[in-house]
Amino acid sequence: MAMTDYESVREGGAGLIDLSASRSRIRVTGSEAAMFLNGLITNDIKNATEDTWLPAVFPTVQGRLIGAVRILRNDDGFLIDTESASHDAVLKTISRFTLAGDFRVADVSSELGLLSVQGKRAAEVIKAAGVIGIPATHTGEAGFDILTSDSLTEKLIAAGAQPVSPETFEILRIEAGIARYGKDMDETNVVVETNLDDAISYTKGCYVGQEIIVRIKHRGHVAKKLTGLKFEAAVQDGVVITSEDGKEVGRVTSSTYSPKLESHIALGYVRYEYLAAGTKVKAGEIAGTVTELPFVRGSWYE
Repeated sequence: MAMTDYESVREGGAGLIDLSASRSRIRVTGSEAAMFLNGLITNDIKNATEDTWLPAVFPTVQGRLIGAVRILRNDDGFLIDTESASHDAVLKTISRFTLAGDFRVADVSSELGLLSVQGKRAAEVIKAAGVIGIPATHTGEAGFDILTSDSLTEKLIAAGAQPVSPETFEILRIEAGIARYGKDMDETNVVVETNLDDAISYTKGCYVGQEIIVRIKHRGHVAKKLTGLKFEAAVQDGVVITSEDGKEVGRVTSSTYSPKLESHIALGYVRYEYLAAGTKVKAGEIAGTVTELPFVRGSWYE
């Protein structure tokens, strides 16, 4: 029996996800590119390489989120990958420095596509297709991103990857506990609320918003944080989360039904005092519990 697109990713196959439209690519070049970028992002640009994505965040002076990005170093500079919802704000943030020195910015989204093969057979598929991949997960499963100016979709399908629909990708994303800009995080969120811990360096030099971000870390915790939630029935995105005694303690940002867990799951912000896994909460009259992320620890973690 043929696998569904969900099973192709979760049950040992390989799924093909086209991220070209939902994400954007920006190229930054010039002799001062590293210096300027390092003053704008939370991670240390010196750790960027040609074959591994460096996660980072562009924060505001107040430590709030302009956009979550991934950065690759290349011969003449850096390639920045961000979600389309944060593309304009990230591009504007970078572009204002183009007159300050040898620092050039180009939006290359239309000329450079982004495909991703996800699932246990991902390495096998990209090898069979003869393409080069960058290790990356968007689903909690092993995977590779492919940056390309050519149409490689048919080649990857012929090599064994099954196309994944946007609806299925949304289920896989939530199961993996991956926040989406514009849905689970935006410019109202302080960076450290959003579970992007691997995107922050606490040892690098000065950058925009650093003081606030470091102060929160040394304080011990944020007032609220993105977490997982399991519910006994379907809940609506945006619904208020309450404690057992009726106090408002958070809100749901993304929700779905997980075939793997056979459970209704959600991402949402919950106040610090209620963040412990197993804490009982409600969304309206629907009972739920706070759950550690990711919901599904797939082959990426093996």
